[in-house]
Amino acid sequence: MSTLQLDRPAIEIENLTKRFGATVAVDSLSLAVPRGSTLGLIGPNGAGKSTTIKILMGMLSPTAGDARVLGTSATANPTWVKERVGYVPEVQHIYRWMRVGEVIGFCRALYERWNDETCRRMLDLFGLDLCKKVKHLSKGMLVKLSLLLALSHDPEVLVLDEPMSGLDPIAREEFLDGVLRTLCERDQTVLFSTHTLDDVQRMADTVAILYEGRLLLHSSIERLVATTKRIRAVLGNGTRPDRTPDGTIWERIEGREWLLTVCDFLPEKAEQVRASSGVERVDVIDLGLEEVFKDIVKGRRLKDVVKGPGVTP
Repeated sequence: MSTLQLDRPAIEIENLTKRFGATVAVDSLSLAVPRGSTLGLIGPNGAGKSTTIKILMGMLSPTAGDARVLGTSATANPTWVKERVGYVPEVQHIYRWMRVGEVIGFCRALYERWNDETCRRMLDLFGLDLCKKVKHLSKGMLVKLSLLLALSHDPEVLVLDEPMSGLDPIAREEFLDGVLRTLCERDQTVLFSTHTLDDVQRMADTVAILYEGRLLLHSSIERLVATTKRIRAVLGNGTRPDRTPDGTIWERIEGREWLLTVCDFLPEKAEQVRASSGVERVDVIDLGLEEVFKDIVKGRRLKDVVKGPGVTP
């Protein structure tokens, strides 16, 4: 691989659009994931996360734009990409009639870079029985087998598309342990989609929020959580002031309580609320990633309702 390619992000998505008839699943999406970093891809159902991942894996062709992995277009050369990416989907497509050992032998023959030591360690970590048929595996064991297959060919990029959906807490923890060990042992690039924001905060460096196929936000998690605050104001007469601070992404009034979520927070923004007519008290509240995500999405939905259908933001 050339020095130029090594300097490029591991994943590059540029003006990516995917339409299914009249439905726009991904809308002019641009995103980059640097080598060795972990990105959490989050959004409501139907936001375009799985469609974007399937294009990255060469499983779907884009309507417009491009998605590149390690400098190579996933559309132009999907086989090359699949050899270098470990992929764990939400639904595991593994031959149910095979035994675990047979599945491993089958996949081992497909990859030049298959690592027997990695495979052995993952077998031990997950307690997988080589003689057990796939159809007799629990959902948790099936997902662990899928992760073993994804990691045993030493991929440069790991892509996880909501594989932990529906797992019990113990299976989820064991799966995450396998991923976290990989992050610690290798200079691994990871992109994972999930609805569990605790997993994102635990594993990822950065987060990207999709909404109706568009990118709402791409930020380091540390900065996003540190600079997004909730302002709680008590209104003397229950009437909302005319002005809100710059960067307000969501607000709600219940009785005399006025709640605002503000990004790029500075103390001056709280002082602006405190100085507003009718405000009796102001508190600033720290938020976690899940609360920030919910408020960003709720604020965007409210804007869409106000603008009405057919209006481009």
